[in-house]
Amino acid sequence: MQITDKVKNILNQYESDNPGVKTNLARILMSGKLSGTGKLVILPVDQGFEHGPARSFAKNPEGYDPHYHFKLAINAGLSAFAAPLGMLEAGADTFAGQVPLIMKTNSGNSLSREKDGPTQAITGSVQEAIRLGCSAIGFTIYPGSDEALDMISDVQEMAREAKDSGLAVVIWSYPRGGNISKEGETAIDIVAYAAHIAALIGAHIIKVKPPTSHLELEEAKKIYISEKIPIDTLPNRIKHVVQSCFQGKRLVVFSGGNAKDKEGLINEIKDLYNGGASGSIIGRNSFQRPEKEALNLLNEVINIYKGK
Repeated sequence: MQITDKVKNILNQYESDNPGVKTNLARILMSGKLSGTGKLVILPVDQGFEHGPARSFAKNPEGYDPHYHFKLAINAGLSAFAAPLGMLEAGADTFAGQVPLIMKTNSGNSLSREKDGPTQAITGSVQEAIRLGCSAIGFTIYPGSDEALDMISDVQEMAREAKDSGLAVVIWSYPRGGNISKEGETAIDIVAYAAHIAALIGAHIIKVKPPTSHLELEEAKKIYISEKIPIDTLPNRIKHVVQSCFQGKRLVVFSGGNAKDKEGLINEIKDLYNGGASGSIIGRNSFQRPEKEALNLLNEVINIYKGK
């Protein structure tokens, strides 16, 4: 595997990491149709845990089979496939070495009653990720939750073990709970804050939602106004989130969110690209579509990140 100068420059920004971590980051960055570009498109399939099987897979029943998702990620030429332990175990041997894997090591579910203090259970481990040949672990934190400090402590401990073992760390940073309003979960000040927290606790790849122009916190609002931080368009907001991750020295990918029409998704991806996003992590908007349609959609997304 010959690494491009673009990828070398990205790896150089992770100054403290050992050769094992950099090898696994390079494996993700040099895989699929975006190989060597410094951009990423990742397939995440943890929605069965979060929302239940019918809500996740009934629109496209092939999705009940874990092998479907492995094949989708491989055939679409994606950068990596992220899923919980059981789903990776169900295809790890059949698809060994064909796509970089990210083990989602904590998960929540919609049956729990937490509101002010949403949290997630530990559902995977570094050793299991190594056993299955993963390149990285993934972990969700909920900045704003009454349980956020414990979640941050948990991920810091697991991230240290992962890095010592040569695995990269991907952090899903989704503000919610506590005093954050529903609108505030995607407010630009809150999303930028959540992304910065993920960078500060050592994430190599940071996943957040595309932010709106809403400003949630009064003290932050004063700064955005006084410093004239541009947040009027999505590309400007993406630039600000990327800036908040060490001036773009960390990879920042944005979720696809709830299923939406193709035109809406493609227009959003164009805005992400124009704002300097490192890429997208698209789940329901891909695997809930029939395979051929999903492949065509993902190819369009990849072409956007190629600058086409």
